[in-house]
Amino acid sequence: MAAYDYDIGILGGGSAGLTVAAGSAQLGAKTLLIEKEEKLGGDCLHFGCVPSKTLIHLARVYHLMKRSEEFGLPPVEIKPVNFREVAKRIQAVIQVIQKHDSEERFCGLGAKVEFGAPTFKDEHTVDLEGKSLSAKNWVIATGSSAAIPPVPGLEKTPYLTNRDLFSFDRLPASMIILGAGPIAAEMAQAFNRLGTRVSVIQRSGQILSNEDKDLADSIMEVLKTEGVRFYLHTAILSARDLGSEREVIIQKKGEDPIPLKAERILVALGREANLKGLNLEGIGIPYDEKGLKLDARLRTGHKHIYGAGDVTGTYPFTHAAGYEGSIVVSNAIFHLPRKVNYTFVPWCTYTDPELASIGMNEKRAKEAGVEYDLWVEEFKDNDRSLAEGEQVGRIKMLLDKKGKPIGVQILGPRAGDLLSEWVAAFNGGIKPMTLAAAVHPYPTLGEINKKVAGTYLSSKIFSERIKKGLRFFFNLRGRACGPT
Repeated sequence: MAAYDYDIGILGGGSAGLTVAAGSAQLGAKTLLIEKEEKLGGDCLHFGCVPSKTLIHLARVYHLMKRSEEFGLPPVEIKPVNFREVAKRIQAVIQVIQKHDSEERFCGLGAKVEFGAPTFKDEHTVDLEGKSLSAKNWVIATGSSAAIPPVPGLEKTPYLTNRDLFSFDRLPASMIILGAGPIAAEMAQAFNRLGTRVSVIQRSGQILSNEDKDLADSIMEVLKTEGVRFYLHTAILSARDLGSEREVIIQKKGEDPIPLKAERILVALGREANLKGLNLEGIGIPYDEKGLKLDARLRTGHKHIYGAGDVTGTYPFTHAAGYEGSIVVSNAIFHLPRKVNYTFVPWCTYTDPELASIGMNEKRAKEAGVEYDLWVEEFKDNDRSLAEGEQVGRIKMLLDKKGKPIGVQILGPRAGDLLSEWVAAFNGGIKPMTLAAAVHPYPTLGEINKKVAGTYLSSKIFSERIKKGLRFFFNLRGRACGPT
């Protein structure tokens, strides 16, 4: 048997890589973790989930302060945002979480951490800045970066990606955002609330193109009301640097080109897997800009080399990366043939209101040719939502023709938290009847979950057929008020 330096080596110290490293080391495998950046935690901790959600929260607080009179409170003198203080707050949050993703913690678990840019020498060995390190198994978990579109002039024009948003010396006066996916929508609202004039350019006719149009349009209307400008069905023709400003030339179909000018340009047009420079070509592992070619056990063509996280090209979410990391541990360490199943992977866009989903939405169901029944409840009918001044949003529950839930979407306050009940229900095979019968505290936003399930159940219980049966067997006499 060949002797290797390690039982398992992991490239990338983000969510997927950290999950594999922690699990493997605690199970007794000699584990190596290599990270190209100076600190562990990956894009999510330093340039994604954590700083963006911190910024979103700060922007919401600022937005609520400006609306104090709507809640019957005295007006507040609102001063302009000092973004240096915002950046300090963001970094303070990152530093607290960084302790959980530190080299010391993983060394304590038994995993060796190295920093640098590795390249494969052969299918079991990498070169790390002149040092050869071998492992029986390897995991590629190198994450992804913002995809940069081939817009003429953009390569000569200063632009931002998600890596650049959280350390400004001052708040940008204006910003053009290329794209209208989750990152674009979240940052458009957050920076607009803080005081930046924001314009969003989208090639298609809908923001958040993976979501149902009615829900995506509701979010767009909220953002438009707050001041964000949208240019849909719009092509990006070119970009150029004007010194203190940047210019983007756009064109709607059938119309003349128009120039847009702003202090900053944010590129938010999707993600590209970080796989270049690893010499995957040299060891015969195919990939494209979306990611690796993997089987259901997350293995490449070399069965001892796995992929996890954004490099899988599936769901670019931190929680999905953690799940994929657990699949790798099962296969590589336990040697249990476990396959990925993305059927009930939840996701959330953290605009205000939030949009959270699990399973199929209407768009996916129609594309798959799945027949479904739709049940909807509105947040304007939820007592807690009204008490908090939140009236925008709804919950949509999709059932197949046998009454089995196949998807839930929630647009509303704290939708991501409300979805957790459905995550448990879907994964536990819980029926709507069980959810409707469960006692929920009042008044809570969570009652909307019970209500949509209860509305479906009521349609079964309070049917004419049931009423006729009860009148026949128990001599019930019918209505006491109103038309019979």
